[in-house]
Amino acid sequence: LLILLPFVVALYRSLAVVLFMYYKLSKDELRPLYMDFQATTPMDPRVLDAMLPYQVNYYGNPHSRTHAYGWESESAMELARKQQVADLIGADPREIIFTSGATESNNMAIKGVARFYQTKKRHVITTQTEHKCVLDSCRVLESEGFSVTYLPVLPNGLLDLELLEASIRPDTSLISVMTVNNEIGVKQPIKEIGQICRSKGVFLHTDAAQAVGKIPVDVADWKVDLMSISGHKLYGPKGVGALYVRRRPRVRLEPLQNGGGQERGLRSGTVPTPLAVGLGAACSIAQQEMEYDHDRVSMLANRLVQKITSELPDVIMNGDAVQRYAGCVNLSFAYVEGESLLMALKDVALSSGSACTSASLEPSYVLRAIGTDEDLAHSSIRFGIGRFTTEAEIDYTAEKCITQVSRLREMSPLWEMVQEGIDLKSIKWTQH
Repeated sequence: LLILLPFVVALYRSLAVVLFMYYKLSKDELRPLYMDFQATTPMDPRVLDAMLPYQVNYYGNPHSRTHAYGWESESAMELARKQQVADLIGADPREIIFTSGATESNNMAIKGVARFYQTKKRHVITTQTEHKCVLDSCRVLESEGFSVTYLPVLPNGLLDLELLEASIRPDTSLISVMTVNNEIGVKQPIKEIGQICRSKGVFLHTDAAQAVGKIPVDVADWKVDLMSISGHKLYGPKGVGALYVRRRPRVRLEPLQNGGGQERGLRSGTVPTPLAVGLGAACSIAQQEMEYDHDRVSMLANRLVQKITSELPDVIMNGDAVQRYAGCVNLSFAYVEGESLLMALKDVALSSGSACTSASLEPSYVLRAIGTDEDLAHSSIRFGIGRFTTEAEIDYTAEKCITQVSRLREMSPLWEMVQEGIDLKSIKWTQH
């Protein structure tokens, strides 16, 4: 009995933990519907199935070349690199560098290229609507003496190609333009931009975190030199991504971190095999189901917009209506404060912009860049639709949104003035 006592105590402790968790979950309120697929996506269960063996049984270091444990892990890592990630974007597997995510990939591409070619070229071009990690990387380069041009975009969010071409200088080394914007879903003409860059002898980097796995991507056809990929934006695991670096014509970049020389010396550090396998599985599933997912997401997005706009006046869709990824719907509800609406819609997980800047009370810099008035920028909500979104969730979100916007407008003196036919822009407000 004394021998069995520790096992009995451990069993009772485990049972107590299970009962406590069951009691806690049964007392908790239902979780909100998830409609924020641009911030992150839930992991596809098939991705988890692919990863689990490499979390438990096949745990070797993929860079260990002297025994079977390392060979197994290396084989899985290279399979993910070649047949899954590379194939999805039309790349050579030797051009895929595993990273911790799109933020690291963006930093590597922008800082790495600029610093490698700095003796001859010290000018970089980007747009005002890029992700914060791209803009902050460019600001770091400015502090090092580089010249950076932040191009404005048109009111529909698209880049003016003539302005882009006119901005290229003899000392321009790199242009960085996001493929699909994370806040308004606008799809930039990367193929046309690639042609301009190739004709001018300038490298093109694109942050494709919101595009890879959702729309067809072909780095050769687009003439892209560097591309950033994120695992958790395409139903894969968090903490892993990739950077595509073209081999011919060759792109050189200075590594951000040094060490064992893994990943062709560009990104030292042990590649986490389970995460690499997960990214590969997510890319493989995306390639197989992309057309179906795109059609279904487009249908759900149209359903959401049609339901809301048919019941509510003064609703503005931000970004181009055609050149966009359908799963990112950004709407401004005039005469309603966005944060108040988010609070009213607490049973639906939504956001008013990028997750990386959601703690800020400032209006979205992306919306300001496309010329949106500050009051409308403050009233915007981003609806993210994805692979696991259902029609019932779309209908519930639309109905809830219609109800709460109508309620908040009834409380707004501005809405009352508009209903009385008063032009708010004609009013001269005074400060006390």
